[in-house]
Amino acid sequence: MKQEVRVSVRNLVEFILRNGDISQKMGAMQDVDAMQAGSRAHRKLQKQGGSNYQAEVSLKRKVEVDDTLDILVEGRADGIITNPADTKDIMVDEIKGTFTKLEAIEEADILHVAQADCYACIYANLHELEKIKVRITYIHLETEAVKTFEFERTGKALEIWFHDLVHQYARWAKWQIQWQELRNQTISALAFPFEYRLSQKRMMNGVYRSIDESKNIFIQAPTGTGKTLGTLFPSIKAMGSGKCGRIFYLTAKTITRTVAEDTGKLLRGKNLRMKFITLTAKEKICPLEECQCQPEFCERAKGHFDRVNEAVFDMINHEDAIDRACILAYAEKHRVCPFEFQLDVALWCDVIICDYNYVFDPVVYLKRFFTDAASNMVFLVDEAHNLVDRAREMYSAALYRKDFDKVYRKLKPVRPKIARKVHKCGQYLKDYQEEREESGGRYAVVREVGKFVLSLMRMVSDMEDYLREDMEPDLREMVTDLYFEARRFINTYDLLDEKYIIYTEGEGGDAMIKMFCVDPSGNLSERIGMSRSCIFFSATLLPVQYYKDLLSGKPEADYEMYVDSPFPTENRLIFTVDDVSSRYTARNQGQYERIAEYIRKIIRGKNGNYLVFCPSYAFMDKVFDVFTERELSKAGHGLQVFRQESGMDEDERRAFLENFREKPHETILGFCVLGGIFSEGIDLKADRLIGAIIVGTGLPGIGSERELLKSYFEEKKGRGFDYAYLFPGMNKVLQAGGRVIRSEADKGVIALMDERFNYSSYQRLFPREWIPFQKLSRDSVEKNIEKFWTEQINTL
Repeated sequence: MKQEVRVSVRNLVEFILRNGDISQKMGAMQDVDAMQAGSRAHRKLQKQGGSNYQAEVSLKRKVEVDDTLDILVEGRADGIITNPADTKDIMVDEIKGTFTKLEAIEEADILHVAQADCYACIYANLHELEKIKVRITYIHLETEAVKTFEFERTGKALEIWFHDLVHQYARWAKWQIQWQELRNQTISALAFPFEYRLSQKRMMNGVYRSIDESKNIFIQAPTGTGKTLGTLFPSIKAMGSGKCGRIFYLTAKTITRTVAEDTGKLLRGKNLRMKFITLTAKEKICPLEECQCQPEFCERAKGHFDRVNEAVFDMINHEDAIDRACILAYAEKHRVCPFEFQLDVALWCDVIICDYNYVFDPVVYLKRFFTDAASNMVFLVDEAHNLVDRAREMYSAALYRKDFDKVYRKLKPVRPKIARKVHKCGQYLKDYQEEREESGGRYAVVREVGKFVLSLMRMVSDMEDYLREDMEPDLREMVTDLYFEARRFINTYDLLDEKYIIYTEGEGGDAMIKMFCVDPSGNLSERIGMSRSCIFFSATLLPVQYYKDLLSGKPEADYEMYVDSPFPTENRLIFTVDDVSSRYTARNQGQYERIAEYIRKIIRGKNGNYLVFCPSYAFMDKVFDVFTERELSKAGHGLQVFRQESGMDEDERRAFLENFREKPHETILGFCVLGGIFSEGIDLKADRLIGAIIVGTGLPGIGSERELLKSYFEEKKGRGFDYAYLFPGMNKVLQAGGRVIRSEADKGVIALMDERFNYSSYQRLFPREWIPFQKLSRDSVEKNIEKFWTEQINTL
């Protein structure tokens, strides 16, 4: 049976014809045409073309490779220019936006010319033209000045060149067809590797249905419901049925990536053939001590694009599980950059496990996957509650006065012209600061930054030229850093709408201005709209409407599901107290002593592993000191106490968790910060954790951004405090509580220690599996905990 493979003009050209070195000498030239500002410039030029300029012309051409394969090449030409006096006089226009000064562009980029040649070949063949012209138009995104390069082609020469290009791609297309046939056969034969739980089967049905109907779904799935397998398995089955293409498994933390990798390993152990790849950040995979992607510093960068395609072909023919170690081994074998290499390999993989950034961040997202308007991809967003703040960060941009001052001082002696532009931009920040100080506010909303952005564009334009030159490394690093920060600010300005607030705060060199994305739903929906289905899931997605509002552009159209916990209610004791408060005004020695007394009474009920979650490091240290002074001074206490330290690296985190061993003969007590690195994503199953003592409601500290969020959502939703403080705070509490309830066999205690947990507004946010709960006091807590553990022993 003859197969057909589709490829876009841009992907075809960039994949087959790229060559030479990796170089970041001149900043952003490699992807300037992808900038938002370029879209406006395109449209403006196309309008100026008049009635003889046909914009965004859809073109496609099917090439018969052999009896088994056709390749369909398709895309949109920026413009087709006709001559009214001569219907055979046709020009194909390819428009590229840039910040580089036009006089520095001496010739058209080979890949830009190749794209235009593809469109010219398709158009000439369609209209039986013997000759056709090609024009590459560069438009300066600041001045809107234009520079063009024109070429004349014959239809015959284009045909020979185009067919050669497509046939070079054919071996990749044939590999893809053969691989997908094998993959789909094994998917069809794949059985679920465990006995179905009712709740898990319901979740999988919801995922499959959402993909089938091209819908998004929000799934609240408590710990222990098997979320990773419960979302991946039905997605894989949907892929095998042709209902979706590539699967992105998106995570916020390294540990959840590991769980997804282990799930892939489990399924491959059941004879599944699929290619899983885990993407690693550049800083973690670069073989150099410092990432310097230039041929003079890195031998991998020199000639990388001459070697990388063969490296990719080698890997995809021999590996199914592609992780960091695998990437490094093949990158060493073929002497290519491991970071860029893994991104190319990902194009040929079925499941891509990576950070949220690679799909959603407007600066670092994987552009190669999003060049087509329509896509059949599925996004599985793990721990989706994390995406709210992460998305705000991705779509916001800030600039600091001290960075401009530092670069100005360094450039003034060597490049006074650029230095003056840097100084002018820094002066805007100083002016904003002085206006705020005159108003007497700690922070102030800025209404208009258009003139400032224009100055930034001028500065960036000069920097782009300057970064082409040789300079000492420290200066290059300093200028490059400011260049990219300024460019991010310019790009973000193009996204500005009513869901943004611009504000300034800080003193002296720390003065800053920020375009703050308070509601990221609009920006996220643009990328989500390029998928077939987006599956948001988390153990803490309550209230679901809050997450739907902030993560989805069309919350009313999305599905939602609450998966029941398999955890037996009799296996846990959850209780609140009313004589503890973590409010700032209530913090005193008596409060710390009361909390320490509760901790002592809770852990006396049974030897084992416990975590105490406190609202801040300062609060934790106070409670820790009071508790240890009393308890560790006693002889034969059978107690070990550990404390989370600020800025712990991965080895230190691992060492901390290794203290919580299975079947401990004494009590291990860890003090942590609520919402910190040990509040979620750690997997202490069975008796590696039998108690979580949660002190405080997790409310974020009062600050400029929280107050801006509060004002914004009070106006929009009438629920400013809830959106800015209550919902994010309670999410931390639910995450911490989830450390105890990991599997059906777990048994444990969750203590909610703050008077506010007795308020109805907080209890409405308790998940179903926390109902029923008790209200205890210092007088009753020890007796109830002893009773709980006695009942657990009696049921064994």
